[in-house]
Amino acid sequence: MPTAASAGAHAAVVYHPLKVPLERLRRAVEAQERQHGWHPSSWHETSGDDHGRRAAADALAHGPAVVLVAGGDGTVRVVGEVLQGTGTAMALLPTGTGNLLARNLGHALGGLDASVAVAFGGVTRAIDVAIAEMEDADGVHRRHAFLVMAGIGLDAAMAEQTSALAKRHLGWLAYVPPIARSITANRLLQLRYRIDGGPARSARAHTLIVGNCGTLTGSMLLLPAAAVDDGLLDVVMLRPETRAGWAGIGTRLTMQQIAHRSGFGRRMLELTPEVRALAYAQGRQFDVRFEVPHDVQLDGDGFGAIVRARVTVLPGALRVAVAGGTG
Repeated sequence: MPTAASAGAHAAVVYHPLKVPLERLRRAVEAQERQHGWHPSSWHETSGDDHGRRAAADALAHGPAVVLVAGGDGTVRVVGEVLQGTGTAMALLPTGTGNLLARNLGHALGGLDASVAVAFGGVTRAIDVAIAEMEDADGVHRRHAFLVMAGIGLDAAMAEQTSALAKRHLGWLAYVPPIARSITANRLLQLRYRIDGGPARSARAHTLIVGNCGTLTGSMLLLPAAAVDDGLLDVVMLRPETRAGWAGIGTRLTMQQIAHRSGFGRRMLELTPEVRALAYAQGRQFDVRFEVPHDVQLDGDGFGAIVRARVTVLPGALRVAVAGGTG
């Protein structure tokens, strides 16, 4: 990334006004501008009617070396959708509830000054972008990017039924009521799917998740084989038949979390039997069709009910500023 004023380097800042300590952020950005000899940054406030799309487009139009994104997963998703394929880097200033892309990239949370420093002085890493092409019951088509996960079932219920106010004040605890309602109802999705154009298969599942990376809030590892830059999508179906099945899923996810952290945990996981209620797959394209419409979420944002979707991956389509590693 450019580091000299003679190169005309400047940044753009896209920020969610309700989630950002704005004056503190301005001070941190100005300090980095002085330290690195950059020109003053442009500032772009998001608005609720378009989830920040206009702000991201305006930021890109200023020709910045990097776009700093101060907000939650939804704001990051929209800015990533605008920046993907442009070569302009995105820097994460995580201020949301989940901050899932930041977690999956090993980004330090809660340190605004440190995050701004990475934006100006770090390196960039190319990550994949997932594209969801969706159709509703009226035949209306929509196409949106996501960077972390798309979900239908429990995952979408959590997105739709949890208010922004509850998430702001309760954090992860805000998701407990929709989780409990979903487990009690145990409604199943009737679906047909195919991976990479292979044979169509039928399935019943409680929840379907297509991921670009695998770690949830609380460091819970849902998709153990997922990597944000492997050029693959990871799919998991949660299909418990009883409450004991839910218990088995919980045990398996806990073991995967432990295994992710230590060699001993990985050895223990190898000895743990597979759970029939969890079905995993990988591929570059995932097609799915539902018998009845179901709600879908992309990176925590609800997109209403759909009857079919095609999810594809764009390898290395977005550059993200990180503290270390290779660009």
